[in-house]
Amino acid sequence: MTTLLAVLPRRFRRPRRAPRRRLRGGDLAVLAALVALACLVLVPIYVMVGAGFKPPVQADAKHMWELPRSLDFSGFRGAWTALGPNFQNSLMIVIPATVISSFIGAINGYVFAKMPFRGHNVVFMAMLLGMFIPYQVILVPLVRSLQEIHLYGTIQGLILVHVIYGIPITTLIFRSYYSGIPSELSQAAHVDGATHRQVFTHIMLPLSLPGFVVAAIFQFTNIWNDFFFGITVVPDPARQPITVALNNLSGNFSVQWNTVMAGAVLAALPTALIYIFLGRFYVRGLTAGSLK
Repeated sequence: MTTLLAVLPRRFRRPRRAPRRRLRGGDLAVLAALVALACLVLVPIYVMVGAGFKPPVQADAKHMWELPRSLDFSGFRGAWTALGPNFQNSLMIVIPATVISSFIGAINGYVFAKMPFRGHNVVFMAMLLGMFIPYQVILVPLVRSLQEIHLYGTIQGLILVHVIYGIPITTLIFRSYYSGIPSELSQAAHVDGATHRQVFTHIMLPLSLPGFVVAAIFQFTNIWNDFFFGITVVPDPARQPITVALNNLSGNFSVQWNTVMAGAVLAALPTALIYIFLGRFYVRGLTAGSLK
């Protein structure tokens, strides 16, 4: 039997199990710290989801830690009735803003990484400066500019704002990503007579999936969770995103906490699903050089 295993190719042999390593005192301390941090993250989620499934009489601070006595979906029905249109508004804002800003960032990243020109580093740093300007500083000129082009108070205007503010970070992501791709690929294409547009569309874009995943997740999360631009650029409650409508869900004198918590679950669900289903691609994109 030993002789037979010796002559078998390696791919047909049963892989050996790695020996189990005993946990030491330091490992137990790290494990305990991770469990404690996980509890700090999961406890608010438990309170939020649990309160959403409770009847109004049980969804208060006194019964906050109790499990629902019975599953009550009135909170989710009320939340969807109040937030459903705003949920659709958020989708109408986040999808085009994410796609457009990611594509513009890919073009800019290719130019800065593979088409260097005189002063390109200065232009790149000036573009990144937009990431560090506080929103409150540009609020007045932003509103006046949107009013001049007749986009203030519209979903299209809010999309434009998110696209412009997303260009610096998406440019940084794709510039770092394209810098890790060997220049010999584009040089060989240029030798064969390809233009920069052909190199970008036929070589760089097919290789850019990890970069697009990182940029899309980053942009989707920031745009979906935005509150400041949503309430200042679009004052009409019927056109506001779900984050602003969730703030308006609580009344001035009485609060239906099961409805508010159910609304918070609905508002947090899309970003949670994005990270659950695309999280491994996000990590793969980071390790591929997207945010080095």
